[in-house]
Amino acid sequence: MPPLRLLVLGAHPDDAEFRAGGLGALYRSLGHVVKFVSLTNGDAGHQTMFGPELAARRRAEAAAAGRVIGAAYETWDHHDGLLQPTLEVRFQVIREIRTFKPDLVLTHRTNDYHPDHRACGNVVRDACFMMTVPAIVPEVPILREEPVVAYLYDDFTKPAPLQPDVVIDITGQLDAILAMLACHESQMFEWLPYNERVLDRVPTDPEGRKHWVRDFYLGRTAHMADRCRQRLIETYGPGRGGAIQHVEVFEISEYASPLTPEARRRLFPFLPQ
Repeated sequence: MPPLRLLVLGAHPDDAEFRAGGLGALYRSLGHVVKFVSLTNGDAGHQTMFGPELAARRRAEAAAAGRVIGAAYETWDHHDGLLQPTLEVRFQVIREIRTFKPDLVLTHRTNDYHPDHRACGNVVRDACFMMTVPAIVPEVPILREEPVVAYLYDDFTKPAPLQPDVVIDITGQLDAILAMLACHESQMFEWLPYNERVLDRVPTDPEGRKHWVRDFYLGRTAHMADRCRQRLIETYGPGRGGAIQHVEVFEISEYASPLTPEARRRLFPFLPQ
């Protein structure tokens, strides 16, 4: 059987790692192919550094994060904070999906707090059927079968909360996720602490920063397991499912291929069958 191909289309450098780094690490450990794409170059995500200088820095950080698990990481040149679901971006996404030929695509939901996330989710949704139409982006051959498309986790409940169709225990991948996030120094140790008014608390020593990234990540994901506890129990059984604390959660999109039982076994072979 050929290796599976996972494509994560995020709005910013670090979005893929934050919500799908565990799945990416799992795929790579099984010999599958993983590619992370950031639709924007991240050139607005800092308190003092902007424009091309920041974009170059974030592109290098993203590439380093990909190397942690042996994944390709591509950063496109759309401006941070200005992403729009235009035809230009839609066609770019169609080209990417047709060229990479993924089995599974992950992206943001369309009701997210960040306008770039919403734009990214809308673009991918709008690209789903059109990637099968020969007259659209005709220079790249169409896909005869759409990939499964799933949404990354978020906490927002309006107009509808995320449906936990797939829940994955990523306890064994925590070190890889944290190592990937730590590569994003401009975000983990500068911009995000500044934005949250805790920049003065960021450690300067390597060991302290490891703990900082861990606390940052777990502080934002610890509730996910409890929110999806019933689904975890259905997936892993009452013993393990009732005890898991570190998870990634995905909702399957209705706009692409369905997650049939066969597709679930193929795309998530590490889940109990």
